[in-house]
Amino acid sequence: QVHLVESGGGLVQAGGSLRLSCAASGRTFSRYAMGWFRQAPGKERELVAAISGTGGRVHYVDSVKGRFTISRDNAKNMVYLQMNSLKPEDTAVYYCAARFAVSTNYYSQASDYGYWGQGTQVTVSS
Repeated sequence: QVHLVESGGGLVQAGGSLRLSCAASGRTFSRYAMGWFRQAPGKERELVAAISGTGGRVHYVDSVKGRFTISRDNAKNMVYLQMNSLKPEDTAVYYCAARFAVSTNYYSQASDYGYWGQGTQVTVSS
């Protein structure tokens, strides 16, 4: 079982930065692939970034490449999403997700993940 708690959301002007954090419970955090998803009003939940259990493999949706960075600290049971050059279209509720993984893969589909946080709101004003 993994319990996830996100923090770091807020209101920021376009061009600004935010860093989201996700704290995970459990003693085998390095065995979990992690992902950041977002859901805007009226839209489906979409992957933003994913990272493998060791952190050696990462993946980003095209719209955030070069602006967002996913990272993890397995010693602290934390995963982060650094968001730079934010745009109004980045406005959404951002969710942290976890999946127990026996390989070094990352996972890009919401259905791949079994554990979810409660979400944190990110609002980017123009």
